[in-house]
Amino acid sequence: MTPTRRLTQLLSGGGSIAVAMAVMNVATYGFTMIAARLLGPQSYGAFASLMNTLLVVTVLPLGLQATAARRISAEPEHVAQIEKTILGVTYRATAALAVLLLLLTPVLNAVLRLDSLVTAALVSVVSVPFTIMGGQAGILQGERRWQALSVLYVLSGVPRLVIGTTLLVWHPTEAAGLIGAGIGACAPVIAGWWFLRSARDPGVHSEDHGFRRVMRESFHNSQTLLAFLALSNLDIVVARNVLDEHDAGLYAGGLILTKAVLFLPQFVVVVAFPSMSTTTERRRALTLSLGLVAAIGAAVTAGAALLPELALVFVGGKQFEEITGHLWIFAILGTVLSMLQLLVYSVLARQGQRSVYLVWAAFVAMVGLGLTTSSLRGLLSVVITVDAVLLVGLLAISLYVIRPARSEEPIAG
Repeated sequence: MTPTRRLTQLLSGGGSIAVAMAVMNVATYGFTMIAARLLGPQSYGAFASLMNTLLVVTVLPLGLQATAARRISAEPEHVAQIEKTILGVTYRATAALAVLLLLLTPVLNAVLRLDSLVTAALVSVVSVPFTIMGGQAGILQGERRWQALSVLYVLSGVPRLVIGTTLLVWHPTEAAGLIGAGIGACAPVIAGWWFLRSARDPGVHSEDHGFRRVMRESFHNSQTLLAFLALSNLDIVVARNVLDEHDAGLYAGGLILTKAVLFLPQFVVVVAFPSMSTTTERRRALTLSLGLVAAIGAAVTAGAALLPELALVFVGGKQFEEITGHLWIFAILGTVLSMLQLLVYSVLARQGQRSVYLVWAAFVAMVGLGLTTSSLRGLLSVVITVDAVLLVGLLAISLYVIRPARSEEPIAG
């Protein structure tokens, strides 16, 4: 079979996922921009901090999604049992997270400087639909029901934009914006219920898909994704401590392009993950998807190098023209992070247990080395180097443990 045909099979249905995720990201970005204009600097700062808190909270639904997708892809004969267990774990995890966030309301109110316990408490309520969708999306992803999953992704962005904007126009406060995001997040949950409403053949029962084992795997997946989230967002914190306010702002502007390159090939991760979860497809899926992610990143990097003025428009315009010559480097950073993200999901797909320690080690290294820098270019060099070393390390481990004729038992690496 030719590489082109393999890639076509691997990403079958990926077109709809790519379009759906693009719509979701554009709608989310649009809502953020509208909120900034309607709220003004002071209120938007509070709103942004609330949305960033929700971003951290999403590691739990992402962990649930990865668990469901991996288990269904690896053992489709147990899909009925896995679906039932995943939904049960999802509802319990949702309730536990909501209660925890409610108890942390005074802490969130103080740390985020909201001056409103009610607004801080809303984070607990809004987390509910976000978490439930994670379990639903994982089931659809594992079954490779790309059209249905595409609907969930579209509904994750568009209703938030419409409802959130409407509430902000009516009552421009951070609480209204958060309520709009929460109501919008109910749309994909309703769609997920509709797609999964049909009763299934009980199929074969297995102790491996019991409640405790699924919960344990979901916790591990969430921890691994939290490590990647922390690593990929650490440099802006370091920048604010080692650079002056002006250069830190320029660095933050460059990271807009980095994040764009990181999220652009995210559909590849979604579509390739089920294949990476099967022993017969995982090596091919990993190498082909890594190549595709690298190609997309290389194209954006070349564009930023050849047309820096155009790239500057997407970063923030002339206010950031001092980093025009550095934009291609920020694109390289985004490419490395997007490949690293794929490898992290490869670790989850093969049930790797110890590779997460490498991610946390890279986090520590970035803090230590980053604090020794004093220039934007120097910090960029450190961040790219640390991420690239981690990339090579995880790639070497992954290729080793999924080499042909390897045992089908879970790998601890």
